[in-house]
Amino acid sequence: MSPPLSLFNLLFIFISFSTSPNSAAARSHNAPRDLVRSSCVHASYPNLCLRTLSSYAGPANTPRDLAQAAVKVSIARARKVANYLSTLSGLKKKRERVALSDCVEQIYDSVDELSKTLRELKHLREETFRWQMSNAQTWVSAALTNEDTCLDGFHEVESNAKDDVKRKITNVARVTSNALYMINRLDESRGRPKLGH
Repeated sequence: MSPPLSLFNLLFIFISFSTSPNSAAARSHNAPRDLVRSSCVHASYPNLCLRTLSSYAGPANTPRDLAQAAVKVSIARARKVANYLSTLSGLKKKRERVALSDCVEQIYDSVDELSKTLRELKHLREETFRWQMSNAQTWVSAALTNEDTCLDGFHEVESNAKDDVKRKITNVARVTSNALYMINRLDESRGRPKLGH
């Protein structure tokens, strides 16, 4: 019969396993997921943030990576919605057609604003960081305004497509709002640690 394990032996075994290379690799592998989780917790739409950024295929190791990823998600969703809106037809009333046309233009404007933001985030420099972050925040805010204006245009429209359009635009506005939150977090951290190339 083997002797019972002492508290010292159990502690030694626990420490050995927790400091093994495999557990360090596991922590390192989970670091991006932990960063996403801790970053999304206070976002405007935390569940949507967690869902979209956890499934993002690119790097997400720094606040800068997350801000870029959030903007890329927003661009992709906005483009998809703009393409969808461009294919809608059968709107009989002039008010519906005008609202749709205006909305398509506003969403494409949002894509432009978000694309400028992404370019700015990819080329952050320490000496111009504040100015660049101000630009990024302004452009994403403008994108949100475009999306809200699109929704407002459909407010008094009676159409079969209205609810679908509203749902899709609301989703784009929410991921854009989360992108603005990630940019604000990056600004608050001044890109620390480093700017994360």
